[in-house]
Amino acid sequence: MADEANSLEDLKDLTKGAAADAPAAVEKGAEVIEAAEVIEVELPDPVIDGQGRSYATGKRKNAIARVWIKPGSGKVTVNGRDQDVYFARPVLRMILLQPFEVTDRVGQFDVICTVKGGGLSGQAGAVRHGISKALTAYEPALRPALKAEGFITRDSRTVERKKYGRAKARRSFQFSKR
Repeated sequence: MADEANSLEDLKDLTKGAAADAPAAVEKGAEVIEAAEVIEVELPDPVIDGQGRSYATGKRKNAIARVWIKPGSGKVTVNGRDQDVYFARPVLRMILLQPFEVTDRVGQFDVICTVKGGGLSGQAGAVRHGISKALTAYEPALRPALKAEGFITRDSRTVERKKYGRAKARRSFQFSKR
């Protein structure tokens, strides 16, 4: 701490000196950007059963989905039926395929799942959650991309319970003055 920078020119001189000292530095205007060190992280081993499948459980609202994925042609079977039959709305089918689109794995995995509880929207969200978790079990390197999109985190929003003295959870009965 013998050299103290008291003005902007002193700071510019310091950055120029740092650029000359660092071999892997790039000078951009008056800023110096140093190359980041590469940190190697050991990934967990893939969890694959004897039939070449990965399993995960997905949840959303009151729906619970048990999901198995394996390499294949991209066929999605929900409760023994094709996804086009079970989830008739295109929005629900789009929700199912989001994890594959984010990870560039469209058409590479077959999905077999059983869903119970909740409505169709909650079931589609549960299947998406299960597919995301099963993909990370099959290929652990995909976890950062899925985590960034929020597919691995369970969506904990559920319906608020009805309160006594109220028509619904928050709605009051109609007020009558007379």
